[in-house]
Amino acid sequence: MLMRPALAPLVVALVTIQVGASRAAETCPALFADGRAPSLTNPKLAARTLPLCFEAYAVLHSGLARAPLYAAERLTRASVASARQVARVDAFHDEDRVPDDQRARLDDYVRSGFDRGHLAPAGDMPTGEAQAQSFSLANVVPQDRAFNRGLWAEIEESTRRLATRRGTLFVVTGSVFEGDSTTAINGRVLVPTQLFKAIYDPARTEAGAYLAPNRADGAWRAVSLDALRAVAGLDAFPGVPADVKAVAMTLPEPHAASRDGEAGRHPRAHEETWQDWLGHELARALRRAFRQVLRAIF
Repeated sequence: MLMRPALAPLVVALVTIQVGASRAAETCPALFADGRAPSLTNPKLAARTLPLCFEAYAVLHSGLARAPLYAAERLTRASVASARQVARVDAFHDEDRVPDDQRARLDDYVRSGFDRGHLAPAGDMPTGEAQAQSFSLANVVPQDRAFNRGLWAEIEESTRRLATRRGTLFVVTGSVFEGDSTTAINGRVLVPTQLFKAIYDPARTEAGAYLAPNRADGAWRAVSLDALRAVAGLDAFPGVPADVKAVAMTLPEPHAASRDGEAGRHPRAHEETWQDWLGHELARALRRAFRQVLRAIF
């Protein structure tokens, strides 16, 4: 099959991402503490959920929210060091593994006033392939712009620095949707009222979570896994002993210096224009056509 030179790199990248996603399905348990995925304790959240594995993270996607409920990662000193060498390339895309009527679309975010906020951060991804996968909308929630680029970026960087000091951390990042105060962009994608980042250090057997409102003027607080479960309806680390879940570990204070350093390496997502949307839609159509060709061949 002959390809125009301009299309060849894109086709190669698509093959790489597809193969990587297949390999990720075999290694997903390694991303969970004790090989156990987070469990939902609020039955209202369980409808239309779909677990998805990627190379460096796993998500539980909600077809009701059209967004992820959580993303799980295993951060190590080596993976953080590798991630710092990967140049960021923004390439948000729909997630074809999620049923069409249950997933977010790129146009949902156009002129929404919200950032496309990663749960598993692009800055955590140790390879270019893993980073490309992190831009799936199955890993994205609507975030207040000032919060995403400010306090939340500081929390993400502080977590990476903690992983560098400690050696290995298990991290579960997720959304909280609080009843009547929940809104939706484009009438489709629910906006989290709060976000959390739960951390478990298996060597020291201690855990805790950052919890912060999804707004510009919010302040974070440290909570225990038990307190997080009461708020989020999620047991982030089911295999962790009860006494560890009852006490919040001391979490690093997020600092503005973390945000400044991160912004210099990885500019945060901008609001999508119609030209961006058109380009993404063309790329999406090409991906689908290419997959159909692969199915016909194999």
